[in-house]
Amino acid sequence: MPEDKSAPIFPPHFDGKRFCNPGPTLPRGLLDVFRWKFSTRPERSPEFVSDVEQSVPPRRVEDGGLRVTLVNHSTVLLQRHGVNLLTDPIWSERASPVSWAGPRRRRKAGVAWEDLPPIDIVLLSHNHYDHLDLPILRRLAARGESQFVVPLGTAALLRSENIGPVNELDWGESVALWGCTIHGVPALHFSGRGLFDRDRTLWCGYMIEWGERLVYFAGDTGFGEHFGWIRKRFGSPHLALLPIGAYEPRWFMSPVHMDPEEAFRAHEILAASASIAIHHGTFQLADEGVDTPAKRLLALAKGAAFVVLKNGGVADIP
Repeated sequence: MPEDKSAPIFPPHFDGKRFCNPGPTLPRGLLDVFRWKFSTRPERSPEFVSDVEQSVPPRRVEDGGLRVTLVNHSTVLLQRHGVNLLTDPIWSERASPVSWAGPRRRRKAGVAWEDLPPIDIVLLSHNHYDHLDLPILRRLAARGESQFVVPLGTAALLRSENIGPVNELDWGESVALWGCTIHGVPALHFSGRGLFDRDRTLWCGYMIEWGERLVYFAGDTGFGEHFGWIRKRFGSPHLALLPIGAYEPRWFMSPVHMDPEEAFRAHEILAASASIAIHHGTFQLADEGVDTPAKRLLALAKGAAFVVLKNGGVADIP
C-alpha cells in the first residue's frame, strides 16, 4: 500500500541559495563540458529524418480510458475524462536561446501545431530549453485555456512573459486542477538557462492522480533511489513516461540522464503497468545517435510493457 502522501519523505534539496540533488553525486560543471566537447566524437545521425506521420488528436476524450500521443521529445499529450494535459511542449526548430545555433530538430513534431486540441494543463519539468520552450508557451498562453504547473522558482520567468496562470510546486507539494491532483516529485537533474543561474530553480517530475489512474511523468532525470521513494509514497503507476536519451558519454551524463537500461530498471522498480519512452528521437543532445536510445530499449524490453512510440504515435491505456 502507498504511504500517507502528507508524510515528508523526500530529502532536503535546497541549501539556501541553490537547489541540489540528494546524495553524493553532483552534476558536472563547465570544465567538464569542455572536456566532453573536446575529447569525444558524437555518433553520426541524419540531418533530418522524414518518417513522421502526423496524427490529429480528438478535441476531447470523454471516457475513462487514457489516450497518449507522443508529440516529440518529452512532449506528450494525455487525454482522459474530457481533460487535455500536455508535458514539456516544444515545437521550435532548435532547443536553444537563439534561432541560429544550438541543437536542431531532426524530426518534425508528431502533431501539427494547428491540430493541437485545447490544453487545460501544461506540466513543465524544468527550465532547460528542450523542456521550457518560451515561444510555444507564449502561443499556448495566448489561447487563454491553460493552467501551467512548474517547479519551485520557475514561475517568475513565465509571469515575466505574461504566461499563466502558473502553479509552482516543490517536491511533495500538490495542486488540484480539472479533476486531477498533480504532485511534484523528485528528479535527479539540474537547471539553468544562462551562465549565471545554475540551479537557481528546481527540477522535478510529476505524479498525476487522475480519478482511479496514476500517471508518472519523470521529466529529465538520472537513475536513483527516487523511483523507490515515489512508488512507496503513491503506489505503482498505471503509466510511466520515462526518459531514455542524451546519455553518452556516461562519465558526464549519468548523474542527470538515464540510459535505456537504467530506464528499464526504473520501469521495474516503479512496477508500472505500462511505460512509454520519452526524451529521444527528435534532438541529438549528446554523443549517441538520434535513434540509438530507441534501438537499445527495443532490444532490451522485448515482451515488456515498455513502449517506444514514434512522433505522432498513439497508445490507449485502459
